[in-house]
Amino acid sequence: MENLWSDKEAEATIARFAKRDVSEDVALRVYTTRLLGGEPRLVLHGGGNTSVKTVMTDLVGDKVEVLCVKGSGWDMGNIEPAGLPAVKLAPLQKLTALRDLSDEEMVNVQRCNLMDSASPNPSVETLLHAFLPHKFIDHTHANAVLSLVDQTDAEKLCREVYGDRMALVPYIMPGFTLAKKALEVYRANPNVEGLILLRHGIFTFGDTARQAYDRMIEMVSLAEARLARAPAKTFPPIALPKTVAPLPQVAPILRGMIALPHGKHRRFVLNFRTSDAILNFVNGAELSRYSQQGTATPDHVIRTKAWPLIVPAPDAANLTAFTDGARQALKDYETAYKAYFHHHNHTLGPKKMLDPVPRVILVPGLGLFGVGKSASDASIAADLAETNVAVITDAERLGPFTAISEPEYFAFEHWSLEQAKLGQAKERPLARQVVVVTGGGSGIGAATARSFRSAGAEVAVLDMHAKLAQDLADEIGGIGLGCDVTQPEDVRRAFDKVCEAFGGVDIVVSNAGAAWQGVIGEVDDKLLRASFELNFWSHQSVAQNAVRIMRAQGTGGCLLFNCSKQAVNPGPNFGPYGLPKAATLFLMRQYAIDHGHEGIRCNAVNADRIRSGLLTEDMIAKRSKARGISEKDYMAGNLLGREVTAENVAEAFVALSLSKATTAAVVTVDGGNIAAAMR
Repeated sequence: MENLWSDKEAEATIARFAKRDVSEDVALRVYTTRLLGGEPRLVLHGGGNTSVKTVMTDLVGDKVEVLCVKGSGWDMGNIEPAGLPAVKLAPLQKLTALRDLSDEEMVNVQRCNLMDSASPNPSVETLLHAFLPHKFIDHTHANAVLSLVDQTDAEKLCREVYGDRMALVPYIMPGFTLAKKALEVYRANPNVEGLILLRHGIFTFGDTARQAYDRMIEMVSLAEARLARAPAKTFPPIALPKTVAPLPQVAPILRGMIALPHGKHRRFVLNFRTSDAILNFVNGAELSRYSQQGTATPDHVIRTKAWPLIVPAPDAANLTAFTDGARQALKDYETAYKAYFHHHNHTLGPKKMLDPVPRVILVPGLGLFGVGKSASDASIAADLAETNVAVITDAERLGPFTAISEPEYFAFEHWSLEQAKLGQAKERPLARQVVVVTGGGSGIGAATARSFRSAGAEVAVLDMHAKLAQDLADEIGGIGLGCDVTQPEDVRRAFDKVCEAFGGVDIVVSNAGAAWQGVIGEVDDKLLRASFELNFWSHQSVAQNAVRIMRAQGTGGCLLFNCSKQAVNPGPNFGPYGLPKAATLFLMRQYAIDHGHEGIRCNAVNADRIRSGLLTEDMIAKRSKARGISEKDYMAGNLLGREVTAENVAEAFVALSLSKATTAAVVTVDGGNIAAAMR
């Protein structure tokens, strides 16, 4: 483990934060916390915590000893001073006299003693930091240390590696009891440089930020060195199918399979990972043994559950058998999860049961999937699953990987502090949905992509201009793909990439188009065919690929088409544009007829006079001039007397996606044009 301390960077951090009236102690605490948090082999996604004991001045000018400790919701990799809430130290240290303290009482005491009531909740391990006397304390879930402590003979291994330099603390769930036990162990070994928490992680401490950090890096390096002395672990593999089905075929099957039907399908998002290390793990003949022991550290269980789902290796020659096998594996998993809950809820309850959907899926021959209610949650689950692979593989170099017991997992997974959060967060209306928008780089497409993202959906932006697609994706937090929708192979490739990114597709806005003009009796055949390629055939190609994926998922879906007012109210010289758009309108209705029984809804938006790539500023100027009116009057030439925007069209697409009982419909967005109104 590389030591990244830099005197120059430390001094620069002190100087930078001094301008914000942040003390040197807190500035250095931020500096080394970021060093630790920036290394995924030490800390992942909010795990770990750090603290510093210092002095602050209260409102009346009195000096107060405080503990600045990592706050809930802050990531160590990018922490700011605000992420280290200051808690009055003396009241916390008095708690050592108590025999018992519930988690709720502990949180209340900590909040009551904050220097700033607006601060985030201090870490659940705040009391452990407070009870120990050291100025700087660091805590991580270092992979190498976990590989040592997740062993039946963990104490012997740790003594071999650390001698008397580190004291050992038995596994206890974070909170008051763990803090008391850590203090007891420390007092029996006051010269130690840190604590090894069996099945959990590592603490180091020091008089300075650098000393605590240096000790962390050294202790983790010693664990790495011990692992390196053991032979690398290669798991004996199973026999795989001759051809393993590709990811774009497998992901939608799994995504549809895990959707929860609550009158409507409650979908999840997938995040795929693979590597030589992951394949070594998931292809192992003993996968059902070592993968089902539990997580590398108990903290992971909140995001991954204690056990992953194992499905069969997907045979490209027999996807039906894979689907059947995967569904049976899920059924068995959910049955076991419910039994696990009811058994331990009887002994430790009562608790609220979480959904029984796995958060990690292991696929021999392919890799693993993280599962979440959003792309971010799925990515976090996948990150933690990769860490689990690394830790378990290294642990098996020394002996069989072992974790905490089933009752201990139940207590952690159904922790009262986590249970209190259930039902509090309200999801946005399109959360868990994956949306594809074609022609999404600008104009109506860009507005539509933004609107769906604002409604909570995961969005894939497709555009023939890859940079436009990527720029917008970066802005809204989606994925951007260059795609020429007139090329069927390009469309299929793009949809496959969406499956790779999110696991599948739920809503498609087929928006790409261009407004070719010409007198229909004179128009060049090549131009008319080009217009049909983009304004009709591309919609068919997009819709076919969407249906292909929606069928594999088996959870229905929604196809939305931009058919334009030209489809129902053709204008002079716009035949090359209006004719294929009229065909697209009837294409929508045919999809509604042919695929309604599969739960696939199909609707269209009929829009007019929208500033976009179809109606350029130059075209607006020419048309308004030809009519002898201002550009403003031209754009607002409708019953409402107002200009219609791309955002108005986007709102209509979102509304149609939410209208669960609407299909084969056309919504007009034009401010009122009777000639274009649907009968």
